Amino acid sequence: MEIETGGRSGPRGGHARLGELCRRLTDVSGSLGLGERGLRLIESITSELRAGRTPEELDDSFDELEEELLAAGHSAGLGSYRTTPTPLTPGYQQLPVAGRNHPALHVLACPRGHCGRVEAPGDDAPHPDCRIFEQPLRTVPLR
Repeated sequence: MEIETGGRSGPRGGHARLGELCRRLTDVSGSLGLGERGLRLIESITSELRAGRTPEELDDSFDELEEELLAAGHSAGLGSYRTTPTPLTPGYQQLPVAGRNHPALHVLACPRGHCGRVEAPGDDAPHPDCRIFEQPLRTVPLR
């Protein structure tokens, strides 16, 4: 059963806005285009999370950061669900099957399980880092 929380918790069981912030911080294009206040909010949120606070305890700070992102021209704020369309899949794709002579299937996810960010692993590439906790994403087997 999924509980409606105003977009704060995603269907994967993590804090949706934290996952979106983490994803945006990995963007190689650089700055989010935020002013000093927005950058201070990001630093405050990450510091509090690293100190052990839960994302839900910081919802007021996430609200303020979302306002800063909207003011800076990010139409979705911290909610990618608002304007990001579902990618089109060109027909059905054959899935690799785990078994004899096939590698086990897995994804990379939040190292502490706080958000729903999921990445596909690269071939022999090091795991990408979580910019919030400064740790590599963890391997999660698919069942």
